[in-house]
Amino acid sequence: MLISFTHIHSTLLTFPSQEGRKTWEQLLNTCRDITRMVSVYEREVGTKRKQRIQRLLAAFPYLLHHHIQPRCLDHSQCEELKDGPYSLLLNEPRPINIGRRKSMKTPRQCYVDTRALPWCLLPDSVLNKCAQSHNRPLWVADRLGLEFTEIQYVPNWTSRERLDLLKAASKLTECIGHCERIHNTAVPLNYARHALRSLTLWSLTLPFGLIDKLGLLTGPTVGILAWLMFGVYQIGHTIEDPFQGSLKMTDMCNSIYRDVMYGDRNEAGMRRECAFRKDGEKNEDWDTVGEAFGLGWTAQVEVEASRVMSVHVRG
Repeated sequence: MLISFTHIHSTLLTFPSQEGRKTWEQLLNTCRDITRMVSVYEREVGTKRKQRIQRLLAAFPYLLHHHIQPRCLDHSQCEELKDGPYSLLLNEPRPINIGRRKSMKTPRQCYVDTRALPWCLLPDSVLNKCAQSHNRPLWVADRLGLEFTEIQYVPNWTSRERLDLLKAASKLTECIGHCERIHNTAVPLNYARHALRSLTLWSLTLPFGLIDKLGLLTGPTVGILAWLMFGVYQIGHTIEDPFQGSLKMTDMCNSIYRDVMYGDRNEAGMRRECAFRKDGEKNEDWDTVGEAFGLGWTAQVEVEASRVMSVHVRG
């Protein structure tokens, strides 16, 4: 029973954590693919449009994080920035009245600092529209789709490249849906209560099965086993929603920002070198590279080729 309970409970409650990791892995890979695509085709996309796409793409993971786990300013910070030029009031969704029953909950007010990420990545005209949306990451994904469709067809940019970028925008939308499903679909309350009752009953009846064999050691043994089992139960409920602490969301957002906004150094120094420009490089530079891995493979191949050629000449 001990093994079966641990296996079933861990399987049911670690599934959301695994799904959350896979979703953010897909998000990271998609953002990198879009960045590579618009950087390689910068001449066809346009420098200004490429910069807009990069900023929208860098803001997307932060907005998704805020959508799942709102990070509003506290009361003291709101009082400091409320009347200043750097405060922004977000339009939070209001409760929907079903039938004649009216909800007594008042919509909360969420203020953010426009000098912080991701709000500083967007101009005021775009930021105000994004702030009015209830689903801000979805708004950014839609705007990315609009930017992709406005790229004009040229010989080196056809409908195939446009469809590739639109598919990538669809993957971003899928990531939003996956995160919302994990965050809004909790473990059923009946299962949680039944698991806790079963574990409590098992812990209370365990001493009667061990007293004959362990004697005075029954008390410490039962205490250790109960501590282990209730620990597994608590850990399972802690990682039920992986976005509440088990996943390092801020580190993932910073990683996407660093990979998307290459060459744009912020105050934290997050920057990666650009591989899409060949300034100061020549194709002849590759000829000056030494032997592969220093194992003499290049020289060995040249000697073998010379030997084969000499045999053919003699023949």
